[in-house]
Amino acid sequence: MKIVRTILTILTVSLLMATFAAGTRADTGFNKRTVVTFTQPVEIPGQILPSGTYTIELYESFGSRHVVRIYNADRSKLIATVLAIPNQRLTPTSDNVMKFSERPGNAPDALKAWFYPGNNFGQEFVYPKARAIELARVTHETIPAVETEPATVAEFKSEPIVAETPEQKEIPIAEAIPAPAPESVESAPVLPKTASEVPLIALLGVLSVSFAFILKRFVS
Repeated sequence: MKIVRTILTILTVSLLMATFAAGTRADTGFNKRTVVTFTQPVEIPGQILPSGTYTIELYESFGSRHVVRIYNADRSKLIATVLAIPNQRLTPTSDNVMKFSERPGNAPDALKAWFYPGNNFGQEFVYPKARAIELARVTHETIPAVETEPATVAEFKSEPIVAETPEQKEIPIAEAIPAPAPESVESAPVLPKTASEVPLIALLGVLSVSFAFILKRFVS
C-alpha cells in the first residue's frame, strides 16, 4: 500500500504540473503578453520610451476599446497604461508585429498598432488629442484620440474617442475606423501553435495508462 500511495502522489503532482502549465499558456494567450526590444526611442501615448526591452500586455477589454499596459522587461515596474481600439488585418502572422507612424527628421517613430501572433485584430493606440492632431498632420494618417491621457482604467471605459485627420478635422471614430462586430473581435484571436493543448492531453493519457499498469502490477 505504501508503494500505491507513492504512485498516487507522483501522479497527483504530475497532473497539477500539467494543469498549471496549461493555465499559464491560456493566460498568456488571453493577455497576449509580449516581450519586445526597441533599438531606438519609440513614442507611445503620453511619453517617449527609451530604447530597450519592454513587456506589453492586454490588461482589460471593454468591447471595442482595450486597455494595454507596458512594463519594463521583467514586469517589475509599470511604465504606462494606454487605451487602444481594434485594428484589423487580413492575414495574421506567426510573429508579433509592431506598426509605426513614421516621423520626419530624427523624431522617434510613434507606435501605431500591435498585433499578437495568430490574431486578425490588433491594438491600435489612442493618443491624447493635442498630440493626435500633431501626429495626424506630420504623418498624414488618421489618429484615434481622447481628451485626456494618461487616465485611469475606469476613465478609459467612458472616455469619448474621436479621430483626428491629416486635414486637421475631428470626426467620429466610427466614421474613420469602423468598429468590428463584437463577435468578430472575440472570435478572431487564434492562439499560436505553441499554446495547443494537444500535448497536454497526450501527457495526461500517458500518465493515466502508466498509473493503471503499475497499480495493476502491484495490487495483483
